[in-house]
Amino acid sequence: MLAGREIRLAPDGEVLVRGGSVAAGYWQGRELTAVLDSSGWFHTGDRGELDPQGNLYFKGRTKDVIVTPEGMKVYPEDLEAVLRRAPQVRDCVVLGYPVGANAEPCAVLIMRDGEGEAEAAVRRANKSLAEFQQVRRWAVWPGDDFPRTSTQKPRRALILDAVRARIGAGNAPPASGEAPAAGTLMELVEHITGRKVPPLRPDASLATDLNLSSMDRVELLSELEDRFQTDLNETRFAAATTVGELEEMLRTSVPQRSDYVYPRWAERWPVPWIRLAVYYLLSWPATLLLGYPAVQGRENLKGLRGPALVVSNHVTSVDIGFILAALPRRFRHRLAVAMIGERLRAMRHPPPEVGWFRRRVDQVSYALVVALFNVFPLPQKTGFRESFAHAGESVDRGYSVLVFPEGRRTPDGRLGPFQLGVGLLATRLGVPVIPVQIDGLYELRAAGRRTARPRQVKVTIGAPMKVELDADPAWVSRDLEQRIRDLDPDVSSRLKLEKA
Repeated sequence: MLAGREIRLAPDGEVLVRGGSVAAGYWQGRELTAVLDSSGWFHTGDRGELDPQGNLYFKGRTKDVIVTPEGMKVYPEDLEAVLRRAPQVRDCVVLGYPVGANAEPCAVLIMRDGEGEAEAAVRRANKSLAEFQQVRRWAVWPGDDFPRTSTQKPRRALILDAVRARIGAGNAPPASGEAPAAGTLMELVEHITGRKVPPLRPDASLATDLNLSSMDRVELLSELEDRFQTDLNETRFAAATTVGELEEMLRTSVPQRSDYVYPRWAERWPVPWIRLAVYYLLSWPATLLLGYPAVQGRENLKGLRGPALVVSNHVTSVDIGFILAALPRRFRHRLAVAMIGERLRAMRHPPPEVGWFRRRVDQVSYALVVALFNVFPLPQKTGFRESFAHAGESVDRGYSVLVFPEGRRTPDGRLGPFQLGVGLLATRLGVPVIPVQIDGLYELRAAGRRTARPRQVKVTIGAPMKVELDADPAWVSRDLEQRIRDLDPDVSSRLKLEKA
């Protein structure tokens, strides 16, 4: 570091520089354009990392960061480093290929021995990349080198234009229109389930013959998109019941969103301020009247600034109020809550047989619960990816996410098995996971009482858990379930796994 200069990293990793020798602006025509922020920092546009010794490592340009449809940030340099390890790859560039308002990684490869090994190189690289980093589009560059600037940096915009033109002309690897062979489906199903499957027939049932769970379907959907470089219709995929229907869907796939609505307006001004005002004027006092909770473990969150994934057992409809009361303000004020998607959809669009008055009540209730508690749909059967994408967007905006992995309220006070979706969500978000246990509410519900004695309801907050991006979602789900079970030894014996 040169004398007289300061350096620090912004929250997104951008390198900031300040000092007497840093220019405050530049002349453009007759106008002086300022380049420093209000605190005197110059934003370099470079992304860096500092090691424990204070050494700064350049990691790339912030403008090249790829934000996926799931709201995850992908750094091209990380993917390029993995791809270059393949002996078949002489050079590569990873670009953000536009997908709606976002992008997904697209690898442009220069091969040593022609195009034949490109797919194998990408598949090998994907094995060591996190799920959100997966390369699902690629193309082989026709020349011996990329077009470069005078400083020998690849001209990414020019390369992207050429790749988009090739894909539009059909000269890139096909993204759709090919149905997988039965052997490919067998290979993917065996990889996902970890068991052998019988030879596939067109009339083979996905549920009974292949024994695919809902989360197996989510993984199969991702694997098929990876293998065939296409965006599949998740709603149609969920409706497919046989191998033949799945193959037909792949041949005629047209990307289409599910019919769940994700209310992003709930996190836009002035709704968050209205939500806070209503919370402290009405919701907070109402929670304290129901039962002033005893909170344990809040010290576990000391030093954790957020965002985080909050995971709790589910007892009653007022669980959210007690969790909000237990969390520190920095989490309480910026929290998105996952609610059963099918229930939210029924509130927003009541069935035709519901009377006029009840329809209006349900629709008003939907608007209020979304605005006052920032809830979003987490479907139980289909639409997982869009829900995970919305959760990722909330995390990027600085919000933590609350989920109830049992998928329903406990019918008997015992802890039900966690759905695998919470493990998949934890690995995709890449944020600390906070286990929370609520105790005392079921006894009130069973007794038909509406209020509790002070501290009769107890909320215990566990130590945050770090989840690796490549961790097994099933293992993560089981581990979280056990952590919540073990939070309070006095009640853990009552929170036994519900027998199937």
